[in-house]
Amino acid sequence: DGIPSTEDNLKDAASGEHYEWVEMYEQFAKDAEEEGFRKIAFLFREVGRIEKQHEERYLELLKNLQENKVFEKEEEIEWRCMNCGHTHRGSKALEICPVCAHSKAFFEVKSEKF
Repeated sequence: DGIPSTEDNLKDAASGEHYEWVEMYEQFAKDAEEEGFRKIAFLFREVGRIEKQHEERYLELLKNLQENKVFEKEEEIEWRCMNCGHTHRGSKALEICPVCAHSKAFFEVKSEKF
């Protein structure tokens, strides 16, 4: 038994998100409408749209994993070590961070979040 693989976890996560946006939140919205709560129905549908985006992200991550593109891209990009912040430009994440010696599992595609 043990811990499921990353691939299995991503499939399960995508499936859960799919259920939430296709069935769960849509049913909540229908129930709210039937009870006269149009604003709440609207909010449930908006949350459903967010859950759909989550499903799409998980499926894209799964595709990257299956195609060995998590730590390798077709073009040069900037990678960032999530441990120390070291950045590296290239099509692949470094095997080992030259600053803190963490493995490539600590590298992510750098994005500005401010």
